[in-house]
Amino acid sequence: MGLIALLGCLVAGAIVVGHQSGRQPDPQTLLTQRIALGKQLFNDAHLSADGTIRCASCHIPEKGYTDGRRVAVGVGGHTGTRNTPSLMTLAEAQETAFFWDGRRSALNQAVLDPLTNPVEMGLRDQAELLQHVQQDPTYAPAFTRAFPDTKPAISSEHIAAALVVYVRSLRSPESAYDRYAAHSDKTALSPRALLGLAIFQGKGRCAECHRLEGAPATLTDHAYHRTGVGLDAIAANLPTLTEEVIKRSLRDGAIGNRVATHADEAQLGRFNVTQDPADIGLFRTPSLRNVSQTAPYMHDGSVATLDDAIDREVYYRSLQAGHPLQLTVEERANLKAFLQTL
Repeated sequence: MGLIALLGCLVAGAIVVGHQSGRQPDPQTLLTQRIALGKQLFNDAHLSADGTIRCASCHIPEKGYTDGRRVAVGVGGHTGTRNTPSLMTLAEAQETAFFWDGRRSALNQAVLDPLTNPVEMGLRDQAELLQHVQQDPTYAPAFTRAFPDTKPAISSEHIAAALVVYVRSLRSPESAYDRYAAHSDKTALSPRALLGLAIFQGKGRCAECHRLEGAPATLTDHAYHRTGVGLDAIAANLPTLTEEVIKRSLRDGAIGNRVATHADEAQLGRFNVTQDPADIGLFRTPSLRNVSQTAPYMHDGSVATLDDAIDREVYYRSLQAGHPLQLTVEERANLKAFLQTL
């Protein structure tokens, strides 16, 4: 997607505030300024309660914008309950729901939630966030350049807008599978990876959830599925947990604050959002782009390696199908070889 098209996505998302002066800035220049501002905010540890955590502390560029940990570590060394998802897949996967339980449907809301999560960046609320930004003299000219026709230039909406544009600008390098699928480069995949692709599409049934449609492929169905991860630990207490969730009826960011500090409720997944018993233990399908680089896996980071993740998926696919999904050692190796091309 080009820069101007990306700006179109931003406007379509109703994130930018309307112009006051009527002067239309050059779209490409404006987008460049907003990306630069978003990157500055993304890397600013002063936007956390103790001045030690930035967005980039958990979304590390060198790790595919994940952190390589089982769960995120935030202010004061507090650990959360969820594995950090990669931001590299967000634009290419065309995500329309955010966080493992899909509690946010608008990215301009989702990007602010970690800043006020008690075990992530720890600010009290968006008012404190705004105060932190306004007190830093380097931000005033940056916001004026990025939002030249709106007053005040510094606002929570503009902080969110800059972060959204920056996050949406992140792109994975073209993968071997991209070259194979988009450019008909038949040499991009090894013979073993080609056999793995056949398993991915056929016997393994992976493509039912990790879709290969699109250019580049989204590698997700944007739906919610149960893998069984974490449910055994809360089975005995499930009635009490679900009753308490329904009684509280939290919404949006308040859900995130709660599950970040209550590991048992975090395992309820999509149920925390919908309060529908059918959604207990369901989590959003992640895109598999760069999957070989983003271990550990699953919503709680409890699956350490790609081999373990393949075994887990094969097991639960078998349960869902009602019959064993038998992959030989060789077939699993072929499937892994294909996953490493994504």
